[in-house]
Amino acid sequence: MRQSRGRTVRVNGRTVYVEESGGGSDRVVFEAGQGLGRTCWDAVLPQLAGRARTVVYDRAGLGRSGRTTAQLSIDDLAADLVALVEAVVPSRFVLVAHSMGGLVARRAAEALGPRLSGLLLLDPTPESAPVYDTFAQTARKVDRALGVTQTLVRFRPLARMASGNVRRVFPAETYEAMLAEDFVPEGMAQTRREMRAVAEAIPRFRAEPPAPPTCPTVLLSASRPARGRERHHAELAAHQRRWMEGVLDGRFEEVDSGHFIQAERPEIVAERIGRLLDRGAGRRPGALA
Repeated sequence: MRQSRGRTVRVNGRTVYVEESGGGSDRVVFEAGQGLGRTCWDAVLPQLAGRARTVVYDRAGLGRSGRTTAQLSIDDLAADLVALVEAVVPSRFVLVAHSMGGLVARRAAEALGPRLSGLLLLDPTPESAPVYDTFAQTARKVDRALGVTQTLVRFRPLARMASGNVRRVFPAETYEAMLAEDFVPEGMAQTRREMRAVAEAIPRFRAEPPAPPTCPTVLLSASRPARGRERHHAELAAHQRRWMEGVLDGRFEEVDSGHFIQAERPEIVAERIGRLLDRGAGRRPGALA
């Protein structure tokens, strides 16, 4: 059974739903990708239960968090992450982020500074890749499709069809929670807003990228592209690798997985988190190599 007991926390005038689990003095905070929240980390958390206190949450407008109709930017989401950390995490911690969450985490890292003992990015959005040259137009097309989906998910059989990409890779219980909380009209509306936030952030991140993280950083790049996306996938991986070259204490790794690494290879995610925790605590100097 997945953990279901949590609490709401006020951040910047909004409310987010937070679940904490595990134990010990080490802390890990998770930032999900676009349209998903705390449940996407379900396969990873049990593997950390004996060694760290973990914090997962739903961004405003998603899951069990308070609804919002505001168009939040990536900077707004990063500010919410920082406020959440200040409210619930009393010590240094490792931050883990997936996909679009990588943009949020990189922006938040500028404000978190020395509080970060490590950063783990799972197949993060590399804004410099050529595929994002025309992302504004792509986002508008996707938004129209999501608008149709937002209407269709009122009907549960159609919601299951629309969420097949996550049904195939996440545990059954996790998927049922996603279906009930994320693949609903309100959740799809927030997913559309997050797509617009990414489209707005791409040119700004290109013009003025966040400062590279100063903590030990690992980037796990998914090596299995979706069918027909091989060329785009190769470009994304190349730009992920190039970004990591600018991180002083960083490591780039390819992982035999699709985009949802935390669902397909949770053991690797947990192991890399463990390395970062040990590195941050001084238990295994140089363990990223």
